[in-house]
Amino acid sequence: MMLIRAFFSHYHRHPFQLAALAMMIVLATMLWTGVAVLTDQARSSLFQSEEAVEARVHVVRSDGQPVNVDDFADLRMAGVCVAPWLEIQRPPPEGRVIGIDPLAMGCFGESAPGGNSGELDGAPFLDISNAAALAHDGYDSRLYLLANNEHVTLPEGYTVREFSLGPPTGELADSFLLNLDALSLLVLLITGLLVRSVHRLGVAQRQDSFDLLFRFGVPGRRVRQLLALELVVLTGICVLPGLWLGAQLAAVLGGGFGQALDSLFDVTLYAGSTEALPWRAAGIMVLLVLAVCLVDWLVPRLWQSAVGSGRGRLIAALILVMGLVSVALARELATVFAGTALVFAGIGWLTPGLLALLAEKLAAGKEQDGISPLTRWRRRELAVMFRHLALPVVALQFAMATVLAVQALVTTFENTFDEWLAQRLEAEFYVEVPSGVDAGLAGGLLENLEGLGAWHRVSRGEARIGPEGAGSEDGRVSADLFALTPIGELVFDWTLLASLDQPWQKVEQGGIMVNEQLARRQQLEPGDVVEIRVAETVLRASVVAVYADYGRPAGEILMSGAVLPENFSAGFESLSVNPGNLAMADIREQLAEVWNVTDVTVRDNASIRALASRVFGQTFLLTRAISLLTLVLAAVALLIMSWVFFTTRVWYFRLLGIWGLPTRVIRNQLRRLSVTLTLSVTVAALPLGIWLTWVLVSRINPLAFGWSLPMALYPGFWLELAVVAVSTGLLVAHLMRRQLGHRESARKVET
Repeated sequence: MMLIRAFFSHYHRHPFQLAALAMMIVLATMLWTGVAVLTDQARSSLFQSEEAVEARVHVVRSDGQPVNVDDFADLRMAGVCVAPWLEIQRPPPEGRVIGIDPLAMGCFGESAPGGNSGELDGAPFLDISNAAALAHDGYDSRLYLLANNEHVTLPEGYTVREFSLGPPTGELADSFLLNLDALSLLVLLITGLLVRSVHRLGVAQRQDSFDLLFRFGVPGRRVRQLLALELVVLTGICVLPGLWLGAQLAAVLGGGFGQALDSLFDVTLYAGSTEALPWRAAGIMVLLVLAVCLVDWLVPRLWQSAVGSGRGRLIAALILVMGLVSVALARELATVFAGTALVFAGIGWLTPGLLALLAEKLAAGKEQDGISPLTRWRRRELAVMFRHLALPVVALQFAMATVLAVQALVTTFENTFDEWLAQRLEAEFYVEVPSGVDAGLAGGLLENLEGLGAWHRVSRGEARIGPEGAGSEDGRVSADLFALTPIGELVFDWTLLASLDQPWQKVEQGGIMVNEQLARRQQLEPGDVVEIRVAETVLRASVVAVYADYGRPAGEILMSGAVLPENFSAGFESLSVNPGNLAMADIREQLAEVWNVTDVTVRDNASIRALASRVFGQTFLLTRAISLLTLVLAAVALLIMSWVFFTTRVWYFRLLGIWGLPTRVIRNQLRRLSVTLTLSVTVAALPLGIWLTWVLVSRINPLAFGWSLPMALYPGFWLELAVVAVSTGLLVAHLMRRQLGHRESARKVET
């Protein structure tokens, strides 16, 4: 018992250090828990988003009449698993809503929208009874009967068709989740660095106490055991409030923040996880704290002493180069992740020493060079701080780099998603060509309508493509066929990653475009000549462009419908129409007449785009909340560490006053020192953040999905990071000013 009292006597003399370590464990747990909860919520939100726009199979009547409630009852009584899906089109700003019946979806099992329960909570979904009430209020409505799958056995008089509320987005969502996983791993790394930095500083300050115990005969092994016991007890106590705070913080960001957005901007966030406390995150945090704090016992002292030596820096540089080369040349995701880890390790190893070396070099000037003694002192003091605060400096650097990369990634995703939706939904209206009718009749009708705006017919099917001279099916690969008739202004603004001159004119003349996925797999470039097999006919065509095509894994060929062989049979056809000076209702009636059907499906592309943008926008908001949380808590960690370190050097700063420096000048020097420290870390984080952005969009995505995102930087956000850094530095200086003031007051009382 006496040994334990002696061991913990240090905290009786320095309670603030115990509070700092406890506070850091609480903050780290809160950070990791908040990220874990928000990540799960983002996954749930993204799942809801996919459910809102993904392709589905529904049952239609063979006679062309729209289905109704009686058809639903007849099909269910016949043993067919169908569920109602009622779409209500309201004018802006309310927009489209979808009524569903979770009870009816029970027969779908795991394939039901929303999982086993079939429940989709939040906009644009609502209970079908409420949706029916809106339909009775006069809003346009359409009832679909969702089928379990396309192979369902139906009674006579019914068949199945596909429909969707927007372009496929599955791989776009998967890509976002993959980058979200990478963010979570980086947050875990930052969390570990923050906890280790505080613990290491505390151990260093207690070294005299440990040496005294050793002189009294206490073996070092016993001291290490007590340190481990201390960590276990302290972590067990601090994890619980951190767990609760993290869950509450995530609820505020994902709930209250979402409600505010919903009130101000009509942006809805789906409900998050219903788990009261994420105990899995608590277990990970306990293991992390013990691992990062006790790792010194596993690493030989010779290795530890070599970290700051010239040989250690050389090893770090080699690790950094190996990581950069591995990421640049990687052909598998595992290699990219391993290379990224090496880069972070090398940069984390080198940064504090390089910053300290730079500060010392800047302090080595002479007075005739314009460097005042105070400036030289401040730079030397900065070098000392970089060495003593190495871990929190690296943690803040990693946090800022991660936030910078995530901000660029999220903004790029948003812009890319909006642009992609805009080009795929360029026309005002989308018209589904009924099965069994001649889509060419509609083309003839639209060509002769005066006052009609731009339009084209879309024919989808399958083709096989291979290099010129591929004489067998083995030499060709399957790809989706996307044929347009005519080639018009609705596609002229498409994003082309590479192209020949006047690509759309060349498509009209028989050239083809391929999406990025197919171009990467087959190593195709504009100017290559390929052979395409369509409906048993082999066509020879030149690749004139490669276009961006997000959210889908399949390779795709775009060509003019005019060059399709006569025996080509489209799997699906539609019309994209701008009505111009005509009313879409009149066009719809004429199409129904020329096709000799009673019902024509017409969708408003603007509402589809608004729906898709709204439901996916919530996921981007959650990711921004995660990055903001990471940055704020990393800044708080640096604040705590800097304050603790500054406190240990109060006596040194007081010497400046003894040497005759006015109090105002001392405070100004401390302010400049603190702000320079945080700003230097921010500047050091910029190259790493830019590189990490490149890895996310140009290496991970192409290897995982076959397509890349555009690389974009947002310097305006760098200024926001600089503001955070300056604010942190000023706050540290303010705390030190108060502490120096207390010491001065105490000294006056003593005299």
